[in-house]
Amino acid sequence: MTTSTWELGDRTVNRLGFGAMRLTTRPLDRDQAVSVLRRAVELGVNHIDTASFYFSPRLSANELINSALRPYPSDLVIVTKVGPGRDPSGEWYRARPEQLRGQVEENLRQLGLDQLDVVNLRIGAGLERGTGSLAEHFGVLAELREEGLIRHLGVSNVGAEHLAEARAIAPVVCVQNLYGLGAREDDALLDLCGEQGVAFVPFFSVDRGAPDAVAEVAAAHGVTPAQVMIAWTLHRGPNVLAIPGTGDPEHLEQNVAAAQIKLSVEEMALLSRVPGPGTPAPS
Repeated sequence: MTTSTWELGDRTVNRLGFGAMRLTTRPLDRDQAVSVLRRAVELGVNHIDTASFYFSPRLSANELINSALRPYPSDLVIVTKVGPGRDPSGEWYRARPEQLRGQVEENLRQLGLDQLDVVNLRIGAGLERGTGSLAEHFGVLAELREEGLIRHLGVSNVGAEHLAEARAIAPVVCVQNLYGLGAREDDALLDLCGEQGVAFVPFFSVDRGAPDAVAEVAAAHGVTPAQVMIAWTLHRGPNVLAIPGTGDPEHLEQNVAAAQIKLSVEEMALLSRVPGPGTPAPS
């Protein structure tokens, strides 16, 4: 894969990565999941997004990554997240600050690592966007970073105020938020991250149906609408890192190939006029 790269702290990643969540949310057998992960790395993916709470009754994303890829390639960057959690029965909970160490150690055990490359603090239940402070939670992660359990820190599901608060405590290498053609509420935050040298890592669904403009551009390039949506995201800025996930080997190949699609200025303008739910079309 020949695509541009970005620096997550002192780790260099290709801008087209892989999200592991779908390995546990779709009907999938273990062998296929392992095969997809290995193929992703063969194709040049060196940024994998995961979490200890990505598990189903039969599959755990972290365990699959460990089984498929360990010993890990030296350039592979595994990014995980804490804050939300699930007990062994699958029940969700929101971690208190004193529970974050346990979540970090759980990721270390499952992945078979002594240090996590990047840990995102994902805010949610009880600390919604636009309300509250993340200082106490993020401060705990900053301490774990000082201890050497974490290499770099990020934040997820945040607004500009949370990013500023976190950066006042410790360096932030990435923001991971919902974003895409159908969800562009964070246009300004993406641009702010670019100005501050922070990676913006969107998670979004590319199968919500393709507007006419997307289908038109896809036909012109001979690619799928999903590939156009991924390409549009990467074209939004050099600091944008895409992490589409799939358990389908063919879709994986298509996702990686999307990094090579070159959209013209006119195509970007056409696509950027596509309104998302609750998002007015740019004038």
